[in-house]
Amino acid sequence: MKTTRCIAGFLLAALPLAAAAQKAPTDRKLYCWDENGTQVCGDTLPADALDRARTEINAASGNRTGEVPRALTADERAAAALAARAAAEAEMAEAERHRRDLAMVESYATENDLRRAYGERITLVEEALKTSGLSITNLRQSLLSLLRQAAERELLGEPVGKALADGIRAQHGDLVRQQAIQQRQLADRASLGSDLEGALERYRAMKGG
Repeated sequence: MKTTRCIAGFLLAALPLAAAAQKAPTDRKLYCWDENGTQVCGDTLPADALDRARTEINAASGNRTGEVPRALTADERAAAALAARAAAEAEMAEAERHRRDLAMVESYATENDLRRAYGERITLVEEALKTSGLSITNLRQSLLSLLRQAAERELLGEPVGKALADGIRAQHGDLVRQQAIQQRQLADRASLGSDLEGALERYRAMKGG
């Protein structure tokens, strides 16, 4: 009888422990991170490990539940922001190109119409190039004339004078600016041919679609 009471008492004492074990949380996490080349694990994450890469493990099952990368540095955050901005700008540029292609398909009924429009653009650029060439020739001749005047005065031992010097600088500046305009026009003319081929490909694709 005494033995039976002891066993019963033991069972009664064990019941709360078993119930507590059943009610123990199953979502408690363990954290593992690297600390000076050594892996450290614990059920709490210290403040100095918050920015480090870590592995999260379910304490009840022992299964890995997630990976948290390390926090980015200030330079990395800045680089990521630049990359995101570049991606957004590229997406906007692609959307704008698509809108232009739609407008192109709606504006030109046939490929010949599209070719004719590009031909008109090419003609305008070539006319602008002719105008720039004439302007550069005139500016160069005018500048040479002013330089000759300055050279003759120096040969005679006379001062060049502020008005003449200012005229030379102004004429030279105009010449440099016109030459830059001509270079842009040449680049536009060179790109029109490849632009036309690309436009025709997109036109055919969208018409076919």
